[in-house]
Amino acid sequence: MHRFQRSHAADTARQAAPPRLEGHRLVPLATALVDGAGRILHWSEDAEALTGYTAEEAVGAYAAQLLVPEAERAEVIGMFAKIMAGRRWSGVFAVQHRDGHRVELEFRTYPITGPGDAPMLLATASDVQAVRQVEGDLAVLDGFFTQSPIGMAVYDTELRYVRLNNALARINGVPVADHIGRRISAVLPGINSAEIEAVMRQVLATGRPVVDARSHGRTPGDPRRDRAWSASYFRLEDPAGRVLGVSSSIIDVSERFQAEARASRAQERLALLAEATARIGTTLDLQRTAEELMEAVVPRFADFATVDLLEPVLRGEEPAELAPDRGVKLRAVAVGEAYESGLSSAADSVGETTEYDSRRVYTECLRSGRPLVRSHVDEQILSALVSDETRVKPGIDAGIHSYLMVPIMARGMVLGGAEFVRTRNPEPFSTADVALAEELVARTAIALDNARLYRRERETALTLQRSLLPQEIHRTLGLEIAYRYLPSSVVSEVGGDWFDVVPLSCGRVALLVGDVMGHGIRAAATMGQLRTVARTLATLDLPPEQVLTRLDETAMGIGEGQFATCICAVYDPVDRTCTVAAAGHLPPILVAADGTSRIVDVPPGVPLGVGGVAFESTEFTLPEGAIVALYTDGLVERRGQDIDQGIGLLRQTVAGRSRTLEESCDAALAVLVTDGTEDDIAMIMARALPVPGDRIATLPLEGEGSLPGLARRFTRSTLKAWGLPGLSDLAELMVSELVTNALLHAGAPRRLRLFRDRTLTVEVADSGAQAPRLRSSAEQDEGGRGMHLVSELAHRWGTRPTRDGKVVWAELELPLGT
Repeated sequence: MHRFQRSHAADTARQAAPPRLEGHRLVPLATALVDGAGRILHWSEDAEALTGYTAEEAVGAYAAQLLVPEAERAEVIGMFAKIMAGRRWSGVFAVQHRDGHRVELEFRTYPITGPGDAPMLLATASDVQAVRQVEGDLAVLDGFFTQSPIGMAVYDTELRYVRLNNALARINGVPVADHIGRRISAVLPGINSAEIEAVMRQVLATGRPVVDARSHGRTPGDPRRDRAWSASYFRLEDPAGRVLGVSSSIIDVSERFQAEARASRAQERLALLAEATARIGTTLDLQRTAEELMEAVVPRFADFATVDLLEPVLRGEEPAELAPDRGVKLRAVAVGEAYESGLSSAADSVGETTEYDSRRVYTECLRSGRPLVRSHVDEQILSALVSDETRVKPGIDAGIHSYLMVPIMARGMVLGGAEFVRTRNPEPFSTADVALAEELVARTAIALDNARLYRRERETALTLQRSLLPQEIHRTLGLEIAYRYLPSSVVSEVGGDWFDVVPLSCGRVALLVGDVMGHGIRAAATMGQLRTVARTLATLDLPPEQVLTRLDETAMGIGEGQFATCICAVYDPVDRTCTVAAAGHLPPILVAADGTSRIVDVPPGVPLGVGGVAFESTEFTLPEGAIVALYTDGLVERRGQDIDQGIGLLRQTVAGRSRTLEESCDAALAVLVTDGTEDDIAMIMARALPVPGDRIATLPLEGEGSLPGLARRFTRSTLKAWGLPGLSDLAELMVSELVTNALLHAGAPRRLRLFRDRTLTVEVADSGAQAPRLRSSAEQDEGGRGMHLVSELAHRWGTRPTRDGKVVWAELELPLGT
């Protein structure tokens, strides 16, 4: 309201000191405006005439250097400082003319305030001799006051009109007589009179003139248009210093005001567009992107706004072209409201769907791809816009007066629609507003389409990933197992973490956890390949280090740059031994039965896919009640944090004896995954359980006598005790053949073990290293058919190496209901 402009300051300087007459000649009255440093900012034509210096020479120069001889400058500069400090001064001083002679001038000074409250000095001066000859100043002043085209007025100390000229009366559209004795607020109720009177009170109180005080509004002279004025005010005093009132000069600046307003609105739109560009599309989430548009436009652009998307878009699909004879179904994904208006009852809540038939205005707008604007909304117009007539009354009651809908389009496809409504904002949507909305929605549409594509890719990868993970974990004798798998919380990231629990022969089980480096569908596909190969290798009874060696060869063959880490642990519930090998993977954590925990020292190995490096395994005992935990780095690794801190925190979390295995898994996730994770998480926890005595029986095969006969009798008695006499004949035959085969080809058998779990397993350990094989036998051959017989009788059979030789095993299916 109180901006200072040099050009108007010059006008005010001329108005504040009207011309004088000497006889019939005008007496020059110089005006100058000086800043706080004494530099000349304005130099009137009369100043040029009195001093000989042109405005080009004077403006920018220091007044003391230009007009005062060097010997007198110090005194003048000191006086200037006192004036700027608040001391009023008027008097006569001889300045130096451009041609060198001295000119006596009578000065009057007016300290004023410029931009940023910068102090300035307005000075008027006239030739002393001419002033002394002037007579009749009051009459001349009166003529100037009445004839000036600039509005001028004088107010008393109560801010009531005392006098004004006809120019101001014409500006206000009120006769001069109707002003006298009344305040501005009474004469002109349609303008910002409170602000104007506040400025005048400030001038009365401080004595500091105010230049370019803005006022605006409508007057009786032009009641249908907003106008704007620039006014300057200074305090009136008598020679004794008594305050008489305030004087003002007023000029109409409506055109400039309107141009500034248009420029300001354009600048606001550009600022809104810039901010929205930075804000919209920061994530790859459909709903969050729509919410970002709401945050950008409410309340700066609209009082209420919504974003609705077509159902296929929300599923990640490409929407079909809108047919002319078919309606549309949309789901609200974001709603923005500047204040409680009741409009929520006239619009869908987030998650609700709305159907528009093919003839509705909304549907036609989507089909055309062009914005729909209704600058002024009434009941009839709103009825054509909404999907349900019951929404008309709440909308009208909320104050809807202007409506805009812009189709959300990307790559030529209609994704949905964005609606904008104004209620308290009095301005209807203009052409410029429509253009801004189109730009905002176009940028949002790109982000929404990117989010849709990423959602589709992510869903595809997640589906692939889930299909490749174990769908069921079978119960394992002697081992309780709990597991967790969490996909990445980053919407665009699908990782290659996996885990598996593979039942092996003789009640043993293989636990596998792996992590393919990288993200996306390729990582998930690689994970599936490696998991399948790892499971197959484990079922071949290969030791963990050999499983990783073969898996490394597979990873090298998948493709360049496909690396993965993996850890493989094989647990034998009979010996309670756990054999572990790692390929660049994090070490397991072992929790003893007493609740203490430690990190198992496993040779780290190199990631799968590097090749050329042998893997090593380590073996440790897993006592009854002890827990081993395998996991991927997504559980313990966080940005800006050392991974050892995460592993240490996991150790602390799983330590103790008070929780179940499932509770331990949940506790680990609750502590380590507090705000989402950038990577997938796979974790297996296994607790050693006691093996019931009726599930395992062992016979050492040593000493003299018929070992096959001893083994058969042991088998029959054991199966009878287990309630499985129906399997005795088959089991005895297989035991006899396996023991005999060990006697013939492996030196001597060392142990017979019977194991009952999901199947009945018969295993014979010997000291030989060579695995038995099926050989072809002729009809006349007396031997060589033992393993053929075992292969025919057994559900499956196999062999595995041990440190002391090998174990040959065979399985028989248990009768139903066993």
